[in-house]
Amino acid sequence: MIPFQQLEYLYTPSHDVAGDAQLFVDSLGAKLAFAIEGMGARVAMLQLTEGPPHILLTDHLEGERPIFIYRVDDLRLATAALRKRGLKNEAKVEIPMGPCISFTTGSGHRIAVYEASRPGVLEHFLGRRDF
Repeated sequence: MIPFQQLEYLYTPSHDVAGDAQLFVDSLGAKLAFAIEGMGARVAMLQLTEGPPHILLTDHLEGERPIFIYRVDDLRLATAALRKRGLKNEAKVEIPMGPCISFTTGSGHRIAVYEASRPGVLEHFLGRRDF
């Protein structure tokens, strides 16, 4: 069994992070948790509910499909289990909360697992507005 704990984030590509984030706030009542710009990328976290999953809009993610990011206890074991089940196109994805590995299914869906190994990082970004 795959050790998924929680679907935490919908890592979503955007051609206009600021505009899309404002649309979520104005049209859907989302809370803009942060909007950060750094190292050539923009990322905004939006909360539509009190708990996860939260939406991460970003302009540096290739493709048109979101990545479903699940928290796991042990990244190495979870990654090995997904490989064993035949998932391919493994790639590292950078998220502030911890190391993350993304896979693509045969039909193009993107699934990732991450280990929450950087406590306090999310709280550090909450409320930040770079754009």
